[in-house]
Amino acid sequence: MHAQAGVGMCPGAPVELDAGPETGEAVTPAPGAPDPNRPEHRRLPATSFRSRRSALSGAQRETWERLWPKLGLSLGTASAEGREPLDTGAWFGRQAPVVLEIGCGSGTSTLAMAKDEPDVDVIAVDIYRRGLAQLLSAMDREGVGNIRLIRGNAIDVLQRLIAPASLAGVRVFFPDPWPKARHHKRRFLQPSTIGLIADRLLPGGVLHAATDHPGYAEQIAEVGAGEPRLCRVGPGSRLPISVARPTTKYETKAHDAGSAVSEFILKRR
Repeated sequence: MHAQAGVGMCPGAPVELDAGPETGEAVTPAPGAPDPNRPEHRRLPATSFRSRRSALSGAQRETWERLWPKLGLSLGTASAEGREPLDTGAWFGRQAPVVLEIGCGSGTSTLAMAKDEPDVDVIAVDIYRRGLAQLLSAMDREGVGNIRLIRGNAIDVLQRLIAPASLAGVRVFFPDPWPKARHHKRRFLQPSTIGLIADRLLPGGVLHAATDHPGYAEQIAEVGAGEPRLCRVGPGSRLPISVARPTTKYETKAHDAGSAVSEFILKRR
């Protein structure tokens, strides 16, 4: 199963806009981030990225240069320093429920779910430019207008760009499981991150996560149960956003290999 390597996002790591290998190391959160002494912001995971080349094709580069200034934001550039929380109404040109998808990869699920919910606005976050460029090209090709993109670290985005109690949903599909025990601290869905997500959700908002790694599934279940502001609900529950997630080719490979996919739907009390 392919894990979204971009879902291991540390606060404050720089983002380069040029093609080439990219890595990030955990550093001190940027000035202006929420108080790190608050319980939901303590001990944020010491996550990091796997190197990945991000050269764009000529068509992708043309689309990026044409559409990114309007539809995308690069967190970590000088222009993003000290930013206030996003005005999503101004960015999308309307008032609608907002979903944050963390680690969107090439955006297969992002695009499909956004098309199925045209009345919901989706902000897709990833660190890798090539995946975002693929999603941007697909949005352009299919005329999908309810997606915006952020290139940056997920924790940084949650801390600096997302206001408390502002999201109808957060999606984290197949984050990097970091299977070795010594790397578990790099997993994205830790108690501190779950607390930060809960802080950003509206009452009734949803954290929707999925993994095909049994050890990570156990951890998500444990940390979800330990966050008092969240409760686990079933897919038939009344929710503000859809939790009908498309099956990607990578998930099909996981099923064929005998890997079970665990789904988590946690609702903000």
